[in-house]
Amino acid sequence: MRLANLTGAGLGLRRGLLTELIGDGASGADFLEVAPENWIGVGGRLGKQLRALSERRPLLCHGLSLNLGGFAPLNLDLLYAIKGFLYAHGVLAYSEHLSACADDGQLYDLMPLPFSEESVARIAERVRIVQDVLERPLIIENVSAYARLPGELDEADFVRAVLERADCQLLLDVNNVYVNSLNFGFDAEAYIAAMPSERIAYLHVAGHYDQAADLKIDTHGAPVIDPVWALLSSAYAQHGVRPTLLERDFNFPPLAELYAEQAHIRSLQQAAQPQSRYGT
Repeated sequence: MRLANLTGAGLGLRRGLLTELIGDGASGADFLEVAPENWIGVGGRLGKQLRALSERRPLLCHGLSLNLGGFAPLNLDLLYAIKGFLYAHGVLAYSEHLSACADDGQLYDLMPLPFSEESVARIAERVRIVQDVLERPLIIENVSAYARLPGELDEADFVRAVLERADCQLLLDVNNVYVNSLNFGFDAEAYIAAMPSERIAYLHVAGHYDQAADLKIDTHGAPVIDPVWALLSSAYAQHGVRPTLLERDFNFPPLAELYAEQAHIRSLQQAAQPQSRYGT
């Protein structure tokens, strides 16, 4: 799958970066991504600034609270609010986490799922409902985790099964693959190779926190490290170059440092194009 007219390296738009991005027109980013829940209904100065940036750069949305893996009913009020936001800002694509984040109330965290056939069937039905309401494809993201629940599938097979059963697309988060490979002892390269190329819409990279040798926390609060860059190169070689977004949620460095990481993404994309299996 390709996102039409979207190439290069994007940046997650956080309010802590807003002033600097407005100041230079997001000149170092080929596209931007926001969490719609953080912006729905926001007006005044912040709303005008978001509008100004969305008119200068293509905008994607990455949701936080649909609760695709949960048991509570889908929040249709939220879905329709997101639909209006996507339309109002000409958003090119909408993604969500393959996780649970609510029960009787919002959990404000991304909880792991059982990697089971029952989970696949239930989540696929929820994804289909979301796609019907939004009248557009949904992109689901593989998530980082720190515990495993009982299930007969491994993570890569579970993600593939949901993609096929729901007939949706994948946001391949390379840092999450790396984090989980160390937390749970699997081969990150093999995981990425197992993903269906035709369903990969775009990619994420980010930094994380080394809690211990066998425990990495996906914080988005540090620069991308060399092993994750290497895994990104491997993803390009396996699946072809895709638009790739840099996430940074706090500990913001000068904007020039984030732009330098984006420039590195582009250099890896350029290097991968001649040998990528599926081209661009």
